[in-house]
Amino acid sequence: MLDQVIRVLRAPAESCFFWATHAGAELDLLIVRGRRRLGFEFKRTDAPRLTASMRSALESLKLDRLDVVHAGTRTFRLTSRVRAVAASHITRELKPMR
Repeated sequence: MLDQVIRVLRAPAESCFFWATHAGAELDLLIVRGRRRLGFEFKRTDAPRLTASMRSALESLKLDRLDVVHAGTRTFRLTSRVRAVAASHITRELKPMR
């Protein structure tokens, strides 16, 4: 799924990162394009929740948006800047970055 997200967004390799802190917070994929910062987490569950690690990434990295790609069948908001995106909807929900 990580590779699929990168391809759909047309993100060059040099703009894609893994992020982690010494305290244990992690972000599976950070994409930086110009001033835009997008975060992605990948979960096998069909009911993802906002975690402390996600909150840390939102604040520390000043993310514009965080998408939690999950195994469920629907896309829905977790907060104003975080949404749960069904893996089966990736091509419909994500648009190439400019």
